[in-house]
Amino acid sequence: MNPVPTLTIAELEADPHGVFRRHRASTPVIETEKGITIVLRAADVEPLMRDSSLLASGTRLVEMQGVTGGALFDMFRYGMLTANGAEHRRRRAPFTRSFAASMITALRPTIRAGAARLIDEWHGDVDLVEQYAAELPARVISTILGLPEVDIPHFTALVYSVSRIISFTFAPDQLAQIEANGCELYDYVEALLQRRREKPRHDLLSAYLADVAAKGELSPVEVVVQIVILIAGGTDTTRVAMASQVSLLLQHREQWDAVSVDPGLARQAVAEALRFEPSVGSVGRQLAQDIKIGEVPVVAGSFLLLSTMSASRDEAVHARPDTFDIHRTNQRRLHPVFGGGAHRCLGEALAWAELEEGLTVLAARRPRLRLAGPPPPVRGHMGIRRIGAMPVT
Repeated sequence: MNPVPTLTIAELEADPHGVFRRHRASTPVIETEKGITIVLRAADVEPLMRDSSLLASGTRLVEMQGVTGGALFDMFRYGMLTANGAEHRRRRAPFTRSFAASMITALRPTIRAGAARLIDEWHGDVDLVEQYAAELPARVISTILGLPEVDIPHFTALVYSVSRIISFTFAPDQLAQIEANGCELYDYVEALLQRRREKPRHDLLSAYLADVAAKGELSPVEVVVQIVILIAGGTDTTRVAMASQVSLLLQHREQWDAVSVDPGLARQAVAEALRFEPSVGSVGRQLAQDIKIGEVPVVAGSFLLLSTMSASRDEAVHARPDTFDIHRTNQRRLHPVFGGGAHRCLGEALAWAELEEGLTVLAARRPRLRLAGPPPPVRGHMGIRRIGAMPVT
């Protein structure tokens, strides 16, 4: 058996799709200089996402980056995404009904109206990332949580800074600022929750506080952290996905025109964009026991990245995997970008609604939209990926 290739973070960041393509045929896994094992093939990635014997990442990922305390550490120590078993279930439970598919379906007219308002505010050329892809999910999550609209620029800026901690996308001298932004986000949420305790409303935050008070299962820090995670998860990943799908369609003009003429193609377009350029590059898991991935033994205690990026372009699953084509007929019923098993994304239905409605309204109201510069690259190979400015005309 050949040794497992080890790559630097710089190599992965420079061309992740190329790296995964080169290695996927000859090995089921590669390793990084940080000691992380990246799982490449869809046949391994998808079952491992559902495997209950694998553990969520806990605090392992931030500890690898030298973070052992503070606001950033608490996101991982007390959050639902990184917890296991009963701990995970009790942190997630208060939100399950609020994010049911039927509830999200009822939000679609609100999402459409919000998208139309944003587009109507445009004057001349705009940055689609800042003036649409970032704004729409932030406004939706603020509606769901009952946040003041005036707060949106503040909390989204904090979220986009803090989310870098899970992507190895910062220099060591930037960590102090990211931690400071994390503390500020915590303070914002804490003050918001206190206002709801004093004056409850008919919104998700008030219902959440009533639920956790009645059950008494969450500590004060857990109560705050789940809302911090909800705000982050409800904005950053969708921002990247929305901008990326529009960019891809505008680079393939005939496909943009097809969506403009036939809104029924929106779901296929969203699914293909998430496959071709997923906004979440990977899902982290820890091994509780020795396993084999393909013929490669991986020992207990190893940290795995289940690569949604690599699996989504796996030649064994998709014909012409490096071709963007919204007319594909073999999209997965459960899209792997949303994870799997007990940790499958709580906000999956909301993300679909925002991406579909956001695309449908944009294509209908601005069918002649064009990129006003080079397409923005989607960067990163793990966690939430990043996208730069995207001028459109």
